Amino acid sequence: MNPGSPADRKRICDLSCLLDLTTRLARTDHFDAALRETLRAGGTLLGAPRGLVVLEPGTHPGAAHGPVPEQTLGMGLGRAELGELETVPAPSPPAGTPDADHEPGVACPDLAAAPGLGAHHRQVAARLGYSATYTVPLTTGSGVRLGTAVWLYDEPGAPTVRQRELLGGYMRYATEHCAHLSELARIREESAALGAELLPSTLPRVPGVTLAVRHRTSPSGGGDWFDALALPDRAVGLAVGSVTGSGPAAVAAMGRLRASLRAYAVMEGEDPVAVLSDLELLLRLTEPAASATALFAYAEPAARKVLLAGAGHCAPLIVGPRRVEPVETAVSAPLGMLACWEAPSAEVVLGEGETLLCYTDGLLHRTGQSMDRAFARLRSAAAGAPRATREDPEALVDHVLRTVLPAPLADLPDHPEDVVLLAARF
Repeated sequence: MNPGSPADRKRICDLSCLLDLTTRLARTDHFDAALRETLRAGGTLLGAPRGLVVLEPGTHPGAAHGPVPEQTLGMGLGRAELGELETVPAPSPPAGTPDADHEPGVACPDLAAAPGLGAHHRQVAARLGYSATYTVPLTTGSGVRLGTAVWLYDEPGAPTVRQRELLGGYMRYATEHCAHLSELARIREESAALGAELLPSTLPRVPGVTLAVRHRTSPSGGGDWFDALALPDRAVGLAVGSVTGSGPAAVAAMGRLRASLRAYAVMEGEDPVAVLSDLELLLRLTEPAASATALFAYAEPAARKVLLAGAGHCAPLIVGPRRVEPVETAVSAPLGMLACWEAPSAEVVLGEGETLLCYTDGLLHRTGQSMDRAFARLRSAAAGAPRATREDPEALVDHVLRTVLPAPLADLPDHPEDVVLLAARF
């Protein structure tokens, strides 16, 4: 190849452009972000200022859980404009298999003169001010159809052969990348949903104590858990913990540890150190590559006495009308980190109306601050709660979450940390 010839210089320029655009796309790690980058890059290659992606039903991750996510994403288009465009059917590729290098899509160079175009489509085009379109199906090499991308031109025209070739090369990679992120997000959501199913759906009713909990799962499905169970002699066991890692493996380990802790709590809950020692032995035997933090508290509501032990876990907070302070627990290693875990227990007697606030370190990590500063923020949030809020555990946990993690910290889409906040008011 002679790099001095015009054809070769053009080829080098094209390859450099594709490298830059695919590098930008490779940096995206969320489905929506990848689709928006695909629209932007396609607009750059085609010289089209606006565009949209219309997804196939059920394609968007999250479609099976909760509110239906957006099925149309736009570039240079407002929500109302996207709503109008959703009423216009996207053109379909011609029958047969087109050459992906030269004819990756369908061009409509002049909507005003296009035969067979519906009157409604012409009206929408005139109202939004576009005169031509270029449509590309988002279909993977294995035949999975994600949706359709459409770029809009302000003036009549169509992409050149060179533009189509460049877009065809780019779209092969972009479609596979988007499909990969969609599947990855689906796996993460299923893992997070499974983790939620492994946690208690309701809290027990025990005379003398009122319980409330809030749980936020990371997109990848974390290993944080909580538990509260009625024990003999009208006692109650409280537990919070976190398995290292995320994804299906962490969720599965969390489920096994929580189930085991419940059994140990029933057998010897009045000795929190023994409960955690048993859990540590189980972890070393069955999950040798894992570690976990845990806190277990044995509470006697009638006497307002709490005996607790922690393994590398954050100290709970006492919240009352006259004090807001942490329980002084001994510093200890997480479970699975030492050959034999051991730590002394701590005993605290709560005043009437005081609340024991247990939480996982995800609450502190999500603030983005150091652990000391994040804990100070938590303590300040609890101390600043109005009196009526302190008397209602449900209101208290909501207040603490809103104050420590104001939007958007509470719902960061890509934060790897779970959040657990468990309150017990005596």
